[in-house]
Amino acid sequence: MPQDLYEEYQEIFPKKILEEIRAEAKDRKLTNPQLKKVFEAVLEEYENAKIQAGESIGIVTAESFGEPSTQMTLNTFHHSGVAEMNVTVGLPRLIEIFDARKMPTTPRMDVFLKSKYAHDPKIARKIASQIKETKLKELATEFTINLAKTSVEAKLDYKKMKDLGIKEEALILILSQDFKNVTIKIERDNIVFYPKLKEYDLGEVFKLKEKAKDAYVSGIKRITQVLPIKKDNEFVIVCAGSNLKDVLKLEEVDTKRTITNDLSEVEKVLGIEAARQAIINEASKVIENQGLDIDIRHLMFLADVMTVTGTVKGITRSGITSDKQSVLARASFETPIKHIINAALTGEVDYLNSVVENVMLNQPVPLGTGTPQLVMKNKKK
Repeated sequence: MPQDLYEEYQEIFPKKILEEIRAEAKDRKLTNPQLKKVFEAVLEEYENAKIQAGESIGIVTAESFGEPSTQMTLNTFHHSGVAEMNVTVGLPRLIEIFDARKMPTTPRMDVFLKSKYAHDPKIARKIASQIKETKLKELATEFTINLAKTSVEAKLDYKKMKDLGIKEEALILILSQDFKNVTIKIERDNIVFYPKLKEYDLGEVFKLKEKAKDAYVSGIKRITQVLPIKKDNEFVIVCAGSNLKDVLKLEEVDTKRTITNDLSEVEKVLGIEAARQAIINEASKVIENQGLDIDIRHLMFLADVMTVTGTVKGITRSGITSDKQSVLARASFETPIKHIINAALTGEVDYLNSVVENVMLNQPVPLGTGTPQLVMKNKKK
């Protein structure tokens, strides 16, 4: 009998709701009549939650964000003790998400580890040190210019090199890839750069010194800080900076849970569906942190609008507004003359299907009571 009930409502409810009812019914050991009552109550709630045909969902969504976001704070959150580990929150972060900025102000990754590595703090710290981008200035105690030899010398910190597992030969090999026309040697605890100059040029040597300081040595590029944090009985590595593609290649990393706040990177590495989910997750996080309450369906609607074309597009004039079919709707947003001239040159037709263009022409808007059309049948004589 219960199976018949589930089959009866299979066409009506989404799979997730059915699974939740099944789990709750099992926990509470419901009888068939009780289960029937549950289904009827859920159906009533489900029907009430549906949106009416002709509802102006765009305006409702815009107002649902606009009103609470006026109470948002304009701040960044700092991880105590680490200057670089800031996270943009509040209104600036919300604007960043919905404008689909290519680079967030404070890129950040949460790197989850596989269960066999996630519970030991020493292992977590070791993996964190492998992830962090190390530059030559972190392995050297000082940089000097030797005028007699026109060379740049850096005194190496062998303790740090040992901690990171970097050997002298490997260091020279890595640096040689970045420095063309420069001979690199190890001389008495120093790494020495000899530029191949045709004539004595002190300016070039100074440039070489600055370039040598920022030379990449090990780790994953663009990850400037790492911080292993204990979260729910496991260690998670919080990273300032983002490079999802390279982090996911690491054997110790749990690829299913590791995530970045850089939406364009999520789109490139994991695809458009993941980017849509990332928009929902990131916006939800901002709203919850501010103690506000916006219906999840508004977020989902916005995420759908931003990703419907197969790429992430911001709610800007070059984003989703440029995709509108109506010339008048595009013109009403920004740069009207450009849109109208282009439409005239290409002979574009505006079918007046949405709200803005009908308001401009003082016609009923195709929403609410303006949705149905009256049709009259003439009786044949």
